[in-house]
Amino acid sequence: MIVITRYNVAPEDSDDFVARAGGALDALARRPGYLGGSVARAADEPGLWTVVTEWEGPGYYRRALSDYDVKVAAVPLLSLARDEPTAFEVVARRPAED
Repeated sequence: MIVITRYNVAPEDSDDFVARAGGALDALARRPGYLGGSVARAADEPGLWTVVTEWEGPGYYRRALSDYDVKVAAVPLLSLARDEPTAFEVVARRPAED
């Protein structure tokens, strides 16, 4: 599954956001079931950011959120995300061709 959270970030807060998001990814990366994550900024709307993580399944993600280190590093950031669905079940995947 993937988790996509989107954020509205003022330009002057970009560096702080990237640092906080990196800390959140560090905490999440230590949890079982974490497959990877990234922080990205919209190419056409520089105030729109996203944090994307990938998990082996929804149970892993939900359990990760209850971890103390995740509560300290990630949950405060996640609470600033836009109020919209964030967890998506991957139903098809196509790897890149060589």
